[in-house]
Amino acid sequence: MRVHRDSLGHWYASFVVRREVVATPAADEGSGIGIDWGVSVTATTTSPGFDLPYLGHRKRCAAELGKAQRKMARRHSGKRGPQSKGYQRARKAAATLQKKAARQARHDASAWAKSVVDNHHLIAVEDFTPKFLAKSTMARKATDAAIGVSKQELIECAARAGRKVVLVAPAYTRMTCSSCFARAKQRLGLAERTFQCRECGFIDCRDRNAARVILAVAERGHTRVDDVSHASSPFGSDVHAV
Repeated sequence: MRVHRDSLGHWYASFVVRREVVATPAADEGSGIGIDWGVSVTATTTSPGFDLPYLGHRKRCAAELGKAQRKMARRHSGKRGPQSKGYQRARKAAATLQKKAARQARHDASAWAKSVVDNHHLIAVEDFTPKFLAKSTMARKATDAAIGVSKQELIECAARAGRKVVLVAPAYTRMTCSSCFARAKQRLGLAERTFQCRECGFIDCRDRNAARVILAVAERGHTRVDDVSHASSPFGSDVHAV
């Protein structure tokens, strides 16, 4: 047994035990899913039943967290030296709330990742890095959505199950039509939630359309939209039934 204590004073004990290995159920070879990351919906997929909604764990504890942070500000002496015990208690309370929200987000991401992996053989994931969101007005909500954590949990779970994971570059995925693969000339603004193709008239949710484009790119063994020919549709006639 190994016992350790973290910076918040929480104690953890880990044990080494014997367990029976349960194999991941085999998925249909032709089953695939495309995943597009976002803020309003953390993960939009080609199959609506596997979407990961924005759960907002940090938002729910925002009032308590704000109270602890205000208490920290009042009790900070303004010096670089050791702070008072009251400040240390307020700081610990704020850190505990943040860790609680992060733990809940990881748990939800893990459960979602398992359901996706159990039902799909090919998993096409947008290779999205949310660093730039830290400088935008969506920084707080993006942090609460825990896109990075969800992406990591999905990739690790898929690797353990022996699934095929393809990371697709996000460039042009929201500008490309999933029906005819024509590319729009202008980028969609954040307020525009519907994608409409001017070439074939296809209309769909912009995130769902991007997820289908990501899956199409991965099915052809590529990792970028530019590597797939735009001359013909990469989908069959059942594109609307996905």
